[in-house]
Amino acid sequence: MLTLTPLQNIPLIRQDDNLADILLKSLQYTKIELQNDDILVVAQKIVSKAEGRMRNIADVVPSVRALELAEKSQKDARVVELMLQESNEVLRVRVGTIIVEHKLGFVCANAGIDRSNVSGDRNVVPLPKNPNASAENIRKEVKLLAGVDVAVIVSDTHGRPFRVGEINVAVGVAGIKPIRDRRGEKDLFGYVLRVKQTAIADELSSAAELVIGQADEGIPAAIIRGYKYSTDENAAETALIRPKERDLFR
Repeated sequence: MLTLTPLQNIPLIRQDDNLADILLKSLQYTKIELQNDDILVVAQKIVSKAEGRMRNIADVVPSVRALELAEKSQKDARVVELMLQESNEVLRVRVGTIIVEHKLGFVCANAGIDRSNVSGDRNVVPLPKNPNASAENIRKEVKLLAGVDVAVIVSDTHGRPFRVGEINVAVGVAGIKPIRDRRGEKDLFGYVLRVKQTAIADELSSAAELVIGQADEGIPAAIIRGYKYSTDENAAETALIRPKERDLFR
């Protein structure tokens, strides 16, 4: 049986908070004992906050390029400047949206910079600098504090080409192989699968979003139990990023 359980009673996260300790206390509040092979899915927002990534746009001086893009997109030039600082390349500009290739490799809107669930009308939160390392740090701390070996996924909300609506995807992983490669397996009729690679980490992130409160930071994490995944001590979310030479949507 596969279960998805939201972690409740989590306080507003501040810089230098120990997320592993906070998540474990939430589990105690929920009366759940963490088990080996559980999967913790954690919203990137609280990871970024704990790592001190929050920025006050009052301290940002927009560049000429940021001013140009702000005029085209009708967005705050200071926020656009932060997007440029977080990005390798600007791919598309429309009113209200700027699509970029993030420094982490993701193609996403507004460089993943978010204002939702952030105190103060001038504060914004970029993605963690290294979400895979963030996931690994949480995983190691959980093992140290609770003595259990779990997988950790740091998730974020992304849009998709040619599909309306957003879903949660993995931006960082630790302890879990993010892709199940089924190439070479046979289907029910003996046909050999040639292109079947399942984005397990993204699917688990989207499943967790069903119980993680999108508009309520009080539920920024969930535990998934019962899914049999392949462990990987050298896991990296970058395995999910399509190389430019194979990207047909740009």
